Amino acid sequence: MSSTAAFLASFVSILVGAAIGMTLKRFLPAEVLEGGSKEAIRLGAGFLSTLAALVIGLMIASAKNSYDTQNTNIRQLGANVVLVDQMLLKYGPETKTARALLRELISTAASRIWLENAERNRHESTFVVSGTADRFYNAVEGLTPANGEQTSLKSRIVQATTEIGRTRILVFTQSDNAIPVPFFIVLTFWLVVIFASFSVFAEPSPIVIASILVFALSVSSALFLIVDLSQPFDGLMQISNHHLRMVLQQAE
Repeated sequence: MSSTAAFLASFVSILVGAAIGMTLKRFLPAEVLEGGSKEAIRLGAGFLSTLAALVIGLMIASAKNSYDTQNTNIRQLGANVVLVDQMLLKYGPETKTARALLRELISTAASRIWLENAERNRHESTFVVSGTADRFYNAVEGLTPANGEQTSLKSRIVQATTEIGRTRILVFTQSDNAIPVPFFIVLTFWLVVIFASFSVFAEPSPIVIASILVFALSVSSALFLIVDLSQPFDGLMQISNHHLRMVLQQAE
């Protein structure tokens, strides 16, 4: 589910709930909405409002944490690439092929990560190691140290290269944090009930209608934020690939 679809679905649903409440007010006898029934509806709506607010707050915090984690992974990936490139340069001229493959690898990854996320929004996909990555790892493993310094450097290069692969897989496995559709439907249903209970006791004046529109827009915006943050490589607030692109320029 895209963030735009979540916003529109929740906004329209909330307005439908408010319309249902106003319709009930017109057709139900006044005595039905007075006395104990009025207090019972208000208590129930208050409890449901508190529960919905708590859930939305926790979801925003969880989505923001997921977004920050992926942003950190991307920065860590870029940092490890620069580290490996510098150690390869220090190792000697025989690493020219490995460095060229590293540049090609990071250039591909800068586009592939975002493309993978778009494809996973349409269907399930599995992680596939690229041919460039295989050739780069083989080039690193194929280095033959001629002295103690190169032996130490190769060990550190292999360790940093392994960290690049681990971070890359983490980016892939942690990118599927979208809100389950049943959960979104239940939360939207709560909001429909809440706004219906509010409007059933309100006179349909212009100020009331305007207030309902503003409140519906505000709540729907919160759901938009949740869905958008849960998809860090897609949507309005997607993570920029500038970090990886900048690393590529530094490695040249």
